[in-house]
Amino acid sequence: MLFQLYDGHAVTSLIGWVCVFAGLIIMNEIGRRTKFGGILIFVIIPAILTVYFIAAHMGAFGGANNPTVAYMDGWFHYFKLYAADIGCVGFMMIKYKEGLGKQEWFKWWPWFIVAANIMIANVSDLESAFAARGITGDFSGAWWASNEGVFIYGGWWNILNFLAGMINIFCMTGCIKLYTSKDKADMLWPDMTIWFIIAYDVWNFEYTYLNLPTHTWYCGVALLLAPTFANAFWNKGGWIQNRANTLAIWCMWAQVVPLFQLDWVPAALPSVYGGASEAGVTTMDLYSQAIALYNAGQGKTVAANQAIEAMGITADPKAQGVVAIAALVANVICITVIITRSIKMGKNPYSNNVFEGTKDFDEAMARAE
Repeated sequence: MLFQLYDGHAVTSLIGWVCVFAGLIIMNEIGRRTKFGGILIFVIIPAILTVYFIAAHMGAFGGANNPTVAYMDGWFHYFKLYAADIGCVGFMMIKYKEGLGKQEWFKWWPWFIVAANIMIANVSDLESAFAARGITGDFSGAWWASNEGVFIYGGWWNILNFLAGMINIFCMTGCIKLYTSKDKADMLWPDMTIWFIIAYDVWNFEYTYLNLPTHTWYCGVALLLAPTFANAFWNKGGWIQNRANTLAIWCMWAQVVPLFQLDWVPAALPSVYGGASEAGVTTMDLYSQAIALYNAGQGKTVAANQAIEAMGITADPKAQGVVAIAALVANVICITVIITRSIKMGKNPYSNNVFEGTKDFDEAMARAE
């Protein structure tokens, strides 16, 4: 199993997952359907939150005891929130043809922001792999504690996923062939078909599974499936917009209410934490131990392995390895299809569409104004 759903928290975790999945879809619909909804969710609310974050760090709203400051103070969390939100705003400009969105060159913005986010994840994979290597001397696997308060079992699987992520950047085709839907609800990227979506979803799931394991039940499963579900059933061609919207929404929620996934409705733990269920170890237990090690400057030492073993947990990275291989295979297949089609059509795959004539592409183009 990918997750430990056979303990006393299984029902709670499943209910939490459904709530997150449904909530992301509903909030995405509010943000995409009208200009007011988009401005409210991706401009006004982030502006208010920025004031809140600054005030909390200055001692207001509980100061050091504020949940955001106490549990989500790493640079990575803030970066992901604002990077995703900036992407959303840029997509809205293109969709409504306002501001920079009127400029032809700005159509490269979606490719750039997605590529940048993928590269940041790739760097995280390398960090994890080499943190483990620094402990064992090889890539066979070792525990280390991150500044997000997460015990991560790094190893060769991170290297494979890094390679998958690098390939994934070049699987985005038809990068400047963007359109607005007839109902003005979506920015459409028709050439971003099911080929890319599957390759991206498998890679990104593995990234969260490896590097954010105590959160991946929500940010690696519910968060990834929400935009894919919408694209499959009613929003063809709008996947990248849905992905950015739901990511920004989740980051805002997690940043303000971090205890939701840590304590209130804890995420199901991945199978890498072998024996955690039997030992009664919770997500909050892991967080407390990991952040203590990180703050003591022992996050990337053998102390991390000793601490987690003392909790009764034995590393079980089989699923990590299997999914890493699947991510690499999915992206190799995707880039092979792209190269084959682009050569056959005699087109540059990045400035031209290469999936014309496929079901996904034609359905997306049918929605374009």
